[in-house]
Amino acid sequence: MMSSGLIMNKRLLQVNITANWGSHGRIAEEIGKIVISNGWESYIAYGRNANPSMSHLIKIGHMFDEICHGAQSRLFDQHGLASRHVTRAFIREIERIKPDIIHLHNIHGYYLNYPILFDFLSSLSIPVVWTLHDCWPMTGHCAYPSSFACDLWKDGCHDCPARTEYPKSLLIDNSRKNYRLKKKYFCGLDSLHIVTVSKWLENEVRASFLKGYDIKCIYNGVDVDVFSPQKSTNNLRVKHHICSNEKVVLGVASVWEKRKGLEDFYQLRQILSSDYRIILIGLNKSQARQVPEEIEVVMRTDNQAQLAAYYSMADVFVNPSQAETFGLTTAEALACGTPCVVYDTSACPELISEETGRVVPLNDISAMAVAIRQICEKTDRESIRNACRERAVRLFNQSESYKAYWELYQSIVD
Repeated sequence: MMSSGLIMNKRLLQVNITANWGSHGRIAEEIGKIVISNGWESYIAYGRNANPSMSHLIKIGHMFDEICHGAQSRLFDQHGLASRHVTRAFIREIERIKPDIIHLHNIHGYYLNYPILFDFLSSLSIPVVWTLHDCWPMTGHCAYPSSFACDLWKDGCHDCPARTEYPKSLLIDNSRKNYRLKKKYFCGLDSLHIVTVSKWLENEVRASFLKGYDIKCIYNGVDVDVFSPQKSTNNLRVKHHICSNEKVVLGVASVWEKRKGLEDFYQLRQILSSDYRIILIGLNKSQARQVPEEIEVVMRTDNQAQLAAYYSMADVFVNPSQAETFGLTTAEALACGTPCVVYDTSACPELISEETGRVVPLNDISAMAVAIRQICEKTDRESIRNACRERAVRLFNQSESYKAYWELYQSIVD
């Protein structure tokens, strides 16, 4: 893998809430693999949840600190302002490692104190790369302001409409002060390179207080070898055999939080006829108990081959999310040759073309049902699936994404 032009004895330190767990953790893991293959040392520091890694793992903090940080955040809207002692301990680890590049991912999640961390980073003479996976770094509170059609973050947050959303604050709205603090500390680095995971997010960042930095888009990639059209469905955990006249409508999320649109599937079930079979993947036990009996539920699976088989089996993939900075499940479905239906919001339409799916007005369940029928009634199924696969391989191939990160590192390292 890219063996020419090796830069020896360099060290990369990535920071993320998880390590080789969840979508962002797996992205950090794959980036680590590519720098290791090119002769670098790779370190990943994380807050919680880790799987075995090819990189050196550094655990930040402990459960008691996370609980205290969560309480401070929920009571006083001070997310990212606790964890003082564990952040200072992590800084000592950075000083020990002496990385040549520090790559930040999600630094929110009740495990880091960003003023202390960024004060330290501003004293270093090494480049910092920051991949923004959501909008939290440029708002006074929330991670997805587009869910609330909120533009306050463009010139200063206040009276936050998302105060009860992650990171929840139950008593106080501290969004105005949070905004000012983030602007002060996040704009204090001399060598910061921002990566966004979609063109939509890139445009949002260019409208924020981070607009003065180098900004580039690198799409989140999918493993197009794993996520590819599958012919066999023998290992799928479906309740009943799928009849030849049934059309399978699939929904997938790693966490079915409110913005993911779980209840939209309940309404779709009322609109679509019994010829359309809805299968949802990733619900927790509490959510599964509330799902109408007419909707089939598959609990969370980390088996990517099995997930690819579900995508391949589906006639159409539906992502009714209210806000996405990329839309990884949509890209995975396309890679498996499955056309998609998404709402016209945030980065969701960016993944779809006229040949590979439909974009419908936000929250218009009737329009979504019409789009599903239109796709399922098309007779040129093979050409549609080929178009979906081609688009995913061309735009969302993870090997190209990680290559882009490697090229970015090479361009900024001394």
